[in-house]
Amino acid sequence: MNDASLFVLLLTLEMIIPDARSLKEKRGPLKSVKERLRSRFNASVAEVGYRDKWQRSVLAVCMVGGDRRHLESEAEKLCRLVEEMPEIQMNRVDRDWL
Repeated sequence: MNDASLFVLLLTLEMIIPDARSLKEKRGPLKSVKERLRSRFNASVAEVGYRDKWQRSVLAVCMVGGDRRHLESEAEKLCRLVEEMPEIQMNRVDRDWL
């Protein structure tokens, strides 16, 4: 690993699911967004916050790559994808390079 570059980007997505009236109703939109992010961006995704709240959630999304600019571009696409989902409202996005 002498010449290899490694970049790790952690996105923390805080979101609101306004139509959810129970944890069960929250599960559907959350599962959908997690599956889309995993399949389209080859990202690791986990719910890490507000797990017991009906209408709120925090997802941690981790992407790894050898090109920082490419990861930044993918992060922008990822955020746009989530923002375009009608059942989810993005509240906040934090980016951390590890």
